[in-house]
Amino acid sequence: MLASLVPKSSTSPRWRDQEDPSAEDPGKTSLALLLKEGRSVSAIAVPMVLTGLPIYARSAISMLFLGHLGDLALAGGSLAIGFANITGYSVLSGLAMGMEPICGQAFGAGRYKVLGLTMQRTILLLLLTSIPISVLWLNMKPILLYFGQQDDISSQAQLYILCSLPDLAAQSLLHPLRIYLRLRSITMPLTFCAAQAILHVLINYLLVNVLGLGSKALAAVLTNINLVASLILYILISGVHEKTWGGFSSECLKGFKCLVDLAVPSCISVCLEWRWYEIMILLCGYLLNPRATFASMGVLIQTTALIPA
Repeated sequence: MLASLVPKSSTSPRWRDQEDPSAEDPGKTSLALLLKEGRSVSAIAVPMVLTGLPIYARSAISMLFLGHLGDLALAGGSLAIGFANITGYSVLSGLAMGMEPICGQAFGAGRYKVLGLTMQRTILLLLLTSIPISVLWLNMKPILLYFGQQDDISSQAQLYILCSLPDLAAQSLLHPLRIYLRLRSITMPLTFCAAQAILHVLINYLLVNVLGLGSKALAAVLTNINLVASLILYILISGVHEKTWGGFSSECLKGFKCLVDLAVPSCISVCLEWRWYEIMILLCGYLLNPRATFASMGVLIQTTALIPA
């Protein structure tokens, strides 16, 4: 190699740029690195927080409008939401988390097609799981009566949860889509789509105050369907799926064991976390004034649910 004809000088700007970074002040280097990492984490975390808040706030909004229908509707809705969380939503949310380690490793290794196949497997797993959950929800009233809940509150809860049945299909699509985008650090579309949860207020107002139908979970179902449609529309228009989506394939029927092995422990963890809160709602039925206790506990739990959002 040819030697440099120009001697290196400490006063040369180019030489200063090539100096050893370790010669800099360690305190300034650590602070700069901390700020850089903080910005990187915030770029992902802040949109996810802004995404979670509107989604978690929907139940609180539903409770607010149920209160306009009377104490019986509020008590029945609280009982139905607790039952739905214990037997349905916590199960779907936990099972969906099984795709996170698979997709994370596949994306890091550049095996992009594995993301699409894993998402197909997860959606299929959640839809299949929704079948026994639906059977359980259809028989909610006899189950509640067997455990000593009041007939009028159980009837109201049954009406509420029957309207929530389509939400199982929507959740089976929503959870994998959110994880698919989040693992690829695509968070802003999730935030913008979740902002449509504001429509949940308008839908509740239309159903309760204008049409007089009562919310009965219809507003939550319509909001979730709208959110799923928006995410799918974004994915198709933006083309972010092109590297990871090879179309629907029978290959997604293979490799279920790996997904289930990861999904079941995640599901158990999420269910244990959720059920401590929701069991308290069910226990309210054994107190002296079930309508008041169901309503107050439901409002309390849905409000505190905004904290982990």
